[in-house]
Amino acid sequence: MKNIEEINKQAVKKIIEARKIPEFAPGDTIKVGVKILEGKRERVQYYEGVCIAKKNRDINSSFTVRKISFGEGVERTFALYSPILSSIKVVRSGKVRRAKLYYLRDRKGKSARIAEKIKKKIGIDVSIKNETQQDLTQTESPKKSEVKAKTDELAEKKSETQKSKDKK
Repeated sequence: MKNIEEINKQAVKKIIEARKIPEFAPGDTIKVGVKILEGKRERVQYYEGVCIAKKNRDINSSFTVRKISFGEGVERTFALYSPILSSIKVVRSGKVRRAKLYYLRDRKGKSARIAEKIKKKIGIDVSIKNETQQDLTQTESPKKSEVKAKTDELAEKKSETQKSKDKK
């Protein structure tokens, strides 16, 4: 017999295969697409704000997004694996040191800002780097021999000029 936990894990895998869920953390500004039914029509309405809390509990995972709408703070909690969510997009990564940002509820204006996390990107992919290093080592060996030949020629010319000066 299967445990409830195993069933939940299978459900999460199935949902992740069907839809891409990006990695985000509290402090990130995210744009959540919510499906809304109006009569027979279905449309997507976007809710953009700062993620102030995230709960990772298998199928019961959820996150809370806070935004300021017409000068009033509005918070909305979404179930991460809900069929109501059409998309989640990370607009901006925030640099915070806490898991729950409930202190933002008391703040307004500039004090409610969150610094942006700058992600460092290395310009070279590891697999590409290895291939290029192999190519460089293959191409370097003939170049080294050419350089050595030229230095030998220069050394011979120098020794010849020294001999000619010594004769004079």
